[in-house]
Amino acid sequence: MSRINAVLLDVDGTLIYSNDAHAQSYVDAGRELGVEMDFEEVRRRIGMGGDKLLPEVSGIEEESELGEKISGRKKEIFKERYLPQLKPTPGARELLERLRADGKRLVVATSAKKDEMKDILEQAGVADLIDAATSSSDAEESKPEPDIVEAALEQAGFPADQVVMLGDTPYDVTAATRAGVAIVAVRTGGWGDEELEGALAVYEHPSDLLAHYEESPLAGGA
Repeated sequence: MSRINAVLLDVDGTLIYSNDAHAQSYVDAGRELGVEMDFEEVRRRIGMGGDKLLPEVSGIEEESELGEKISGRKKEIFKERYLPQLKPTPGARELLERLRADGKRLVVATSAKKDEMKDILEQAGVADLIDAATSSSDAEESKPEPDIVEAALEQAGFPADQVVMLGDTPYDVTAATRAGVAIVAVRTGGWGDEELEGALAVYEHPSDLLAHYEESPLAGGA
């Protein structure tokens, strides 16, 4: 591989154990507004954009009046009820510190809204290590479409063959692949190796990746 000069970072499920909380927030918000959603159906779609997730699990478009109410209430529930209790994935901060020590630019590539992303990065304990960030507002189409990864790649300022993405869902793998960016995956989002097919390598969590850093795709000529 070429020297890796930047790493694009998914956040939810990758740097912080938040996927279950996001799914439960959707279920809670829907129930308050008279819409029943199955937790497992929602959970399997966490990682794709809410504009795609909500119609698939409820038949309601996110831009409809009810869809906007559900999405808005979901954000409130997540921030107030679940976010304060969330824990970083093992080794999340230590891995990012190592990447920075190697001179790699760290750019967030997430389907989360900009205000949500800031709070999640703070809760994960890594906000101070991020060089740049893209969110759902920077892309026309959310994951698994490649728009967010392409926007993050532009922020990184390096060609695709000098960049690797780190993610936890099949939607990250698909988005990165469509953008021509290699991806390394972690299992902290609840997905197995078969579902993460297409990733250059799969690790248990960031700490596991850090333990094998020198031979990992993230080292990339460092």
